[in-house]
Amino acid sequence: MEFLNSNLPYILAGISVGGQYALIAIGYTMVYGILRLINFAHGDIFMVAGFLMVYLSATMPLYVSIPLVIVITVLLGFVVERVAYKPLRSAPRMSIMISAIGVSYLLQNCAWYFTSGLAKQYPTIPWISNSITIGSSTTKLVTIITPILTIVLVAGLVVLIKYTKIGMAMRAVSRDFETSQLMGVKINSVISMTFIIGSLLAAVGSLLYFSNYATVTPVSGSMPGLKAFVAAVFGGIGSIPGAVVGAFIIGICENIIKGLGWTTFSDAFTFALLIIILVAKPTGLFGEKSTDKV
Repeated sequence: MEFLNSNLPYILAGISVGGQYALIAIGYTMVYGILRLINFAHGDIFMVAGFLMVYLSATMPLYVSIPLVIVITVLLGFVVERVAYKPLRSAPRMSIMISAIGVSYLLQNCAWYFTSGLAKQYPTIPWISNSITIGSSTTKLVTIITPILTIVLVAGLVVLIKYTKIGMAMRAVSRDFETSQLMGVKINSVISMTFIIGSLLAAVGSLLYFSNYATVTPVSGSMPGLKAFVAAVFGGIGSIPGAVVGAFIIGICENIIKGLGWTTFSDAFTFALLIIILVAKPTGLFGEKSTDKV
């Protein structure tokens, strides 16, 4: 009980940042589940959403700029898939991976060019930036909203995947890409929808994340993107519940380590955990063993 009281601010921060990692990790895990591709540009799409909010909120009211940020981020995800990944659909997997890394650096360098590499102050979003007291801890309301909103969005996504036509198509393609194509599933539409959903969640994640971490830089998406990728692998890449559970575990552990005074090692812990998981259980917590078809 004493441990809980003394570390309550860090546990709350961990739950909050875990929810933000989860929203990014779902994008990684969905794309991998269907394309068997790690979309390395996903963290940078998250970063672009942060900059869009900075610039759009400076010229228009928040009730216009927030939906516009989400729409533009979704369009960016769609365009990235169509321009960088679709032409390489039948290419070796290594080619697609190199293309993903190229898109990541392109987005980063464009951000450096347009912002001069300067950190930009993220706008204060009314209500969610208000302070709230829980027990002995004072925190922002966004800390409480994040896990609730994450769970609601994940529940909505699970319903979409289980009970809709596009969701059925996604499950079919993730099981057997070639057979789904032969059975008349519109592969390109399914893949585009996957990128659209991933980018939508990344945009929502950026709104929550930058409300806590008030500045945006061209490399702001790198570390959250990497940690979300680790969360996806930890939970079992391809599994949405696994990505969410992995993200919350990483977020909480990372912040408790900071609470113990080992802030320097908080990032190292995440990647050490990745190595341990890959050695002990390569498929992750909820991952299925893959079987090669003969």
